[in-house]
Formats: sequence, C-alpha cells, structure tokens
Amino acid sequence: MSAMNQANRSLFELDLLRALVMVADCGSFTAAASRLHSTQSTISQKVRRLEQLAGHRLLERGHRDVQPTDAGQTLLGYARRMLGLNDELLQALAGATVATTLRLGVPEDFVNPATTRMLAAFNRGNPQVRLEISSGLSRDLAHGFDHGELDLVLVKQRRNSRPAVHCWPEPMHWIDARNAPSAGQDVLPLVTFPPRGLYRDEMIHAIETLGRRWRITFTSSSLSGIQGAVADGIGISLLPRRAVTADHRIIDGEHGLPVIDSYEIGILYRDNADAGVRALALELKRQVDSQAQ
Repeated sequence: MSAMNQANRSLFELDLLRALVMVADCGSFTAAASRLHSTQSTISQKVRRLEQLAGHRLLERGHRDVQPTDAGQTLLGYARRMLGLNDELLQALAGATVATTLRLGVPEDFVNPATTRMLAAFNRGNPQVRLEISSGLSRDLAHGFDHGELDLVLVKQRRNSRPAVHCWPEPMHWIDARNAPSAGQDVLPLVTFPPRGLYRDEMIHAIETLGRRWRITFTSSSLSGIQGAVADGIGISLLPRRAVTADHRIIDGEHGLPVIDSYEIGILYRDNADAGVRALALELKRQVDSQAQ
C-alpha cells in the first residue's frame, strides 16, 4: 500500500466507537441515544458510518433488541480499550492519578451479599483500581473474556474444558419442588437454561439415556427464575448445591436420575495480568473457598 493510500485511510473516531459501545450495552438505539444525550437518528448514522469504515455489519437489529455480530464483538473489544485509554489520557493530562480499569465477570449465583461486600472492600482498599463488574451466564462471561472485554472471570464449565488459574469441583443435584413434586409424571417436565446454557444438554442426555420421555416446560436465563419455577412445581432441574433452596427437594438417585459430577468452577485471567487482577483473583478465590465449605 502506498504512503498516500495509507494517509487517506479513515481512522476509527472515538465518537463513533462510543455510539457502538452504548448501543451494545443498552441493547437499543433509543436507550443509547438517551444515555448519550443525542437522537436515535444521530446514533444510527454513527453506527452506519462505523460499519462503512469497518467493512462489516456490526449489529443485528431485531424486533426487540440489538445484538452484536461476530465482527461487532471483535470491534467492541478494541473499542472499549480505546475509549478506556482515551479516558486515562484525559486524566493524566489533567494531572489526575490514572486509575486502572479492572473488568470482572461473575456468574449470577455468586452475586450475593458476601461477594458484594468483598468487592466493595477491595474497591476501598485499592482506590487506583476502577472496578467494572458484570454478572451473567458463564458462557457469556467466557465469551467476553476470550474477546478481550473482561480481564478476570469466575466461570462454571465442564471439567478440564479449559485451564483455570484456580479450580474447584462443582457438586450438582437434581431438584424437584418440595410441596408440589413433578418428577413422577410420565413425560418428565424440565426447567432449564436457554439452548447452549450450562446443564441443559447434560439434563436431556441423562434423561434420554434412561429411556424417559421429556418436555421443556420452562426456560429462563435467570437463576432465580429457574429456582422459582422448580419450587412452584413446573418441573425438575439440575443445579449446583449452593442454588438449592428450602423450597426444593434433592432427588438424586430417584427415578433412575444419575449423579452428575462433570462440572467445575474456575477463575481465569491472562498470563500478563497486572497486580490488581491477581490481587482480586486471590480475594475471589477466598470467597469461593468460603462458599464451598
């Protein structure tokens, strides 16, 4: 490529990147426009301009929400880093102490008062670290980590599926409603996470191995939704030990249901992680150790 062609190449403007990140975070152009104090048409124009520069479609515009494409996910990882560096530069030029952003991902069932207290204490003790905490499904957290959007994640995964810095076995239990059990039905009703969600395929495979008929009666990406549906008698499910409540009854071994021991909890961070990431990982390890006892 000639020097003139290189000079004429368009740069990715931070304003365009900020619009894309906000739309992805909000899930809609309308909400992003409100957050950026702009109009929906202006935000749409910025995203279209960015797609032209990238040469790829970056967002899939559905009826209810907006989701990044594969190219969009890749660009989002770089966009967040570029915007973060821009913020750090502004602080440095203003004479402020540059804070290090640490992006942490934690599964929903680990977000409890003990964990939030630990994170708040870490934040107070490390004022130079700016925590950004995301909670969600392990598959989404692992995806964010792989695409550079998260620096440190706690994930649930199949044993030995990927190396982890710290690792624990994840005891699993089949559960039914304590007061309105449904495991005795001819067609076994299942309460599950969405397709590709953790435990779903394991449940279906185990039940089909028994020769039992089954149907999915309730699907939710929320742990509390799964817990509530089982407790109310909508169906049975497979959950970690810590997610079993007083409204559930463990039915391992009943109706031929096998013991499931193929899952683990892992903490992941990169080999070049800085001291802040490693320090928080140790705090997170202590927290998981205390919950596993």
